[in-house]
Amino acid sequence: MQSPPPCSTLIIGYGNTLRSDDGAGQKIAETVESWGLEGVSSLAVHQLTPELAAEMAQSRQVIFVDVYPNTGDSNGVQVTPINPKNSHSPLGHASNPQSLLALCQVLYRVTPASYWVLIPAENFEFGESFSPLTTQNIPRALEEIQMLLSRVEDYARS
Repeated sequence: MQSPPPCSTLIIGYGNTLRSDDGAGQKIAETVESWGLEGVSSLAVHQLTPELAAEMAQSRQVIFVDVYPNTGDSNGVQVTPINPKNSHSPLGHASNPQSLLALCQVLYRVTPASYWVLIPAENFEFGESFSPLTTQNIPRALEEIQMLLSRVEDYARS
């Protein structure tokens, strides 16, 4: 098996673009793709599927982008490292990043550094526009992604 390129990052933005704020993950993946950064690729997908593990195995770092329902406790972007040990079933349906990372580890014996970038959301009704809360946090999520990308570049240089 080939080792992943030294500075590769895969962005996976997911959610339903027809459910208002839920489409923000895909929007961010498309934005990052438009930057045209070397060693960075992006996928905008409706949902996480087991087939994504093959793409992940070719990357040094994977950044998942999604939304979380705003409950009023927190209204900011959250960045969380992902650990495959949090998954209950590595070979089952990969419907969350932990399961998908565990599947990548089992099938390809590769565990890329993985993060979850979560954007607060409040509108999941049918529609294609974002709420003010989600709209104001998209640039913040992009800044967090840029910081994660620079960490990989710093690691590759050392």
